[in-house]
Amino acid sequence: MAVPTDKTTLISAIQINYGKLRNELITIPENLAIIVELEGHAKGTQMSLHNLVAYLVGWSELVLQWNQKKDAGERVDFPETGYKWNELGKLAQKFYSDYEPIDWTALLQQLDQTVDRILELIERKTNTELYEQSWYEKWTLGRMIQFNTASPYTNARGRIRKWKAARKLT
Repeated sequence: MAVPTDKTTLISAIQINYGKLRNELITIPENLAIIVELEGHAKGTQMSLHNLVAYLVGWSELVLQWNQKKDAGERVDFPETGYKWNELGKLAQKFYSDYEPIDWTALLQQLDQTVDRILELIERKTNTELYEQSWYEKWTLGRMIQFNTASPYTNARGRIRKWKAARKLT
């Protein structure tokens, strides 16, 4: 799918990519979701499928937080307070830890809710707000949302399909 350049294609990309990812996720039982055997987000680390979903929830929540702060006229620490862009592996580890206590089913529900909130955010914005003005440095809001939703959903689905093939679960 091409990189979205307007509100309609951004919504479509998120819905399509998330729908495909969700179809993969619902087939995974919790006992397999917690096994640490996938390549992690930081070099030389490993993660579970639970961690992968925690990562997606964490980034989606950040997108919502960034927007809430920007809309309120508050300063936003990108990517997150206490983290720099060259420390995304550490941020991934934080997400894994933050969502570790949540069981698989509840974590999937939280991801569903977060995706719904992202879509609601997009609906509230105009195409001008999303794609016709800089929002963070040279990036538009629409592009920042896409970087942290539709694209990672595609990446996560690929990781899951590879994992399923290796386990002969397809």
